[in-house]
Amino acid sequence: MTINCRGKLIDLTTPKVMGILNVTTNSFFDGGKYIEEKSILDQVEKMLVEGATFIDIGAYSSKPNAEFVSENEEVSRLLPVIDLVLKHFPETLISVDTFRSKVAQEAIACGACIINDISAGNLDENMLQTVARLQVPYIMCIMIYRT
Repeated sequence: MTINCRGKLIDLTTPKVMGILNVTTNSFFDGGKYIEEKSILDQVEKMLVEGATFIDIGAYSSKPNAEFVSENEEVSRLLPVIDLVLKHFPETLISVDTFRSKVAQEAIACGACIINDISAGNLDENMLQTVARLQVPYIMCIMIYRT
């Protein structure tokens, strides 16, 4: 089995590593350590050297009770990082962690090649149609909330 990422066929018959890069100040994973250009580039380089096939960039924290971030803010956080990473590491396969179709569309236009949606299309009624139109690999995750 393969997926097509920007014209490159990725063989998924063996496991692949996805490095996580959160560019939010309130990430529950890394606490916002990757906001400055140098820290972003150092972390991406480290993940690539250690064997990451993909770099997954998120600009909206999905932790419980995280602050709301508008689509425009998410895009303004995300696109410069995609540009930065591809400028310094042009062969990088970028996955974008978003549940918003507009953000997905703009990220793919900027050079990302995979959409990683924590909501499985349930938080944006246009997400599945957008991904189908863009014809990019789609990671469909599901959020589980316990009360």
